[in-house]
Amino acid sequence: MTRLWPRAILHIDMNAFFASVEQRDFPELRGRPVGVTNGEVGTTLITCSYEARAAGVKTGMRVYEARRLCPGLIQRPARPRVYAAISTRIMHALRDVSPDVEVFSVDEAFIDVTHCQRLHGSPEQIAHLARARIHEVSGGLPCSIGVAGTKSTAKIASDMKKPNGLTVIPPWETRERLADVPMRKVCGLGPNIAEFLSSYGARTCGDVARLPLAVLARRYGVTGKYLWLACQGKDTEPVTPDVAPPQSIGHGKVLPPRTAAARVIEIYLRHMCEKVAARLRRYDMQAGQLYVGLRLGAPHHEDIGQLFTLPYASPDGQRLFELAREFLRRRWRGAAVTHVQVTASQLRSASGQLEFFPAADPRAFSRFSAIDRINARYGEFTVAPATLLERSTMPNVIAPAWRPDGHRQHIPD
Repeated sequence: MTRLWPRAILHIDMNAFFASVEQRDFPELRGRPVGVTNGEVGTTLITCSYEARAAGVKTGMRVYEARRLCPGLIQRPARPRVYAAISTRIMHALRDVSPDVEVFSVDEAFIDVTHCQRLHGSPEQIAHLARARIHEVSGGLPCSIGVAGTKSTAKIASDMKKPNGLTVIPPWETRERLADVPMRKVCGLGPNIAEFLSSYGARTCGDVARLPLAVLARRYGVTGKYLWLACQGKDTEPVTPDVAPPQSIGHGKVLPPRTAAARVIEIYLRHMCEKVAARLRRYDMQAGQLYVGLRLGAPHHEDIGQLFTLPYASPDGQRLFELAREFLRRRWRGAAVTHVQVTASQLRSASGQLEFFPAADPRAFSRFSAIDRINARYGEFTVAPATLLERSTMPNVIAPAWRPDGHRQHIPD
């Protein structure tokens, strides 16, 4: 009889998801190096195909850098709605395997199949079932699957064989299998923690596992304990189909090289403010603070930002933009800007809060409700401030961290 696992988790990773969709839909792109960018004139690669990666091209590269490595790179504009629709179909299909599905990003999910083993067979057999369902609803898109006893180990396993790989790490083999894995492969172990652990001579998961727990726990608390356990395959983080409300709502955008025109920067900031405001209204939330930031290009290469405390919470993008414009006038000195960021924080429910719509504008609720209904039906920013008409060269793009309705949550019915 097949040995039952005490806990069995699958991590699904759609391989080069956006680029794979382009190759699926346009046969002439198959087998060729493809880079997906934010629109026809996008300057940064959101992702790239494995043919491009074989030439050294990486996600996040500037297009001109990628073309130095791969002169034959084919640039394709992103199609956010297509990717979102396919992702949603995939996530729904995974519920046919197990009801316990956590959408981790637009191209990743965790599935707890612990209680499905008597129904579907061994965890490896369940992984094959999941792959078959994905292929069926996605038109054969490739995915890598990691199977393990914990989420962190399953995520490491899915990265071991790409593309279209399957790696199984049974719980009783985990510590041995992780011993030589670089510690940077552990999800959540960022560069600062890696640098700290390096000072103790730790480079691999096995090195971290041999350190006393107190080394990490004293410095990083609960996070440190989690990472110490994750390096041994012992963390107990559950698969969470439902999640807590977001603690912040933010949007950022990469600007074309050498953008230094105040008018253009203002349009980008207004765009981000309107996106943040729309999401606040969608979740019936209000924010107590607003952060506005810029990343400066050469020769400065620095981030500048300011945190504003709102006099009253507002879901009005115009009011948020007034703060962003104030920041721009106070802090920006004409340097080229490579990235803008707007983030609302100190979020709380807006239900029953009279200050949500100031008495000075009693029609605001009706106006925003009408705008949001139109945009939900006909597409984002069908109705928008006139200044955003100039954003035609600033097309929307779906970020790799996209989730249904804007933050990590359950799959919508």
